[in-house]
Amino acid sequence: MQKLVLITGASSGIGQALAWHFARQGYRLALVARRIDAVKSWLIPLGISSDSYQIYSVDVSDLESMHLLAQDCMARQGVPDVVIANAGISIGVDSSRREDLDVMARILATNVMGVAATFGPFINVMVARGSGTLVGIGSVAGIRGLPGHGGYCASKAAVISYCESLRGELRSSGVKVVTICPGYIATPLTRNNGYSMPFLMQPEVFAEKAFQAIEAGNSYRVIPWQMGIVAKLLRLLPNAVFDKVFAGRPRKPRITDT
Repeated sequence: MQKLVLITGASSGIGQALAWHFARQGYRLALVARRIDAVKSWLIPLGISSDSYQIYSVDVSDLESMHLLAQDCMARQGVPDVVIANAGISIGVDSSRREDLDVMARILATNVMGVAATFGPFINVMVARGSGTLVGIGSVAGIRGLPGHGGYCASKAAVISYCESLRGELRSSGVKVVTICPGYIATPLTRNNGYSMPFLMQPEVFAEKAFQAIEAGNSYRVIPWQMGIVAKLLRLLPNAVFDKVFAGRPRKPRITDT
């Protein structure tokens, strides 16, 4: 039987590009998004056979619904070979504003708890089978905190650390944990950024490179590689120098600014 990949956040952007690339490699698809119509809008025109995919309408921050989704997926399509926790939101926050704390809670619920809720129901069955790959989509933004981007940066730093912890827990189980950290990818998530985005990559190119890293079982990969070097250099900068470099940098728009 064809391998199965489950992808959250499949309505657009990275999730859409990953789904299309995996389909072209012969995988069956389990696509998770809040809006089924948004998935169908790009999926149907591609001519992918209807018996090779299922679409599930779930918000990844709803933990109980994610548990039920996993049971439904396994009953309909079997245990996935690859699970990609891709769903995420990116909104600027100002912690001094009470309303922005609610926005930050929403970011963390989606970007962090959504990853754990995506992986959780499949871990034991993958371990029992002795194979499987869990893929967490982090971000270069999780390597150092950027002004005005505290919610997103904190969430992606948590994803990176969570996947690292999980990788240690599943060592020798046959289940791989892969962390992919995109740099700037041309998606709806980055469309409103009011600052320069070096090494901006098209989602189709990202998907191809991510697929290669997943198939190889790489534990950690920054895409594009140039952003990996930039991130390492930023990590090495003393705080005083880092703060000076980013002083006055335009911030991510807050929800009331969009």
